[in-house]
Amino acid sequence: MSKHAQQLTFDLPAMDSTETRRQVEEYLETMFIYRQVGFIRREAATTANCEPRYHGNTYTVSKSAEDVALYNVSKEEELERKAQLLDKALYRLTKTERELIERRYLREREVYDYNVCDDMHLGERKYRRVKARAMYILAYALRLEVLIDPVEEKVSAS
Repeated sequence: MSKHAQQLTFDLPAMDSTETRRQVEEYLETMFIYRQVGFIRREAATTANCEPRYHGNTYTVSKSAEDVALYNVSKEEELERKAQLLDKALYRLTKTERELIERRYLREREVYDYNVCDDMHLGERKYRRVKARAMYILAYALRLEVLIDPVEEKVSAS
């Protein structure tokens, strides 16, 4: 055993904060709509197309009802899974972070940062820090982080 201890270091890839924030906000918007409206099922069209077709028969069978049913089942399961994942991720946040995210993104439409900042009696600087930390945690919990590839940076620098 050596006399000097060595410190292990890990080079973590840098995160594109703008794109990551956009991804998290898009996810939260989707969940807001799903929680407010629910899942809107598609329906198969039953009207025939009146336009003439100038090509020969393809002898393929259209399975529109089957495609619609598959979409409805898979999309609804996906949205429910995303909602459960969001609930688990929100549970990992502190009380202030969770309240901020719920007030800003999940309760009402057209609520702005300054409204939430005012309602929660937080200073603007404190609000921005709490929101940034909450978005960072949600990005990793929801697996939405967008990493900057260090190889691309080296190539573009030369």
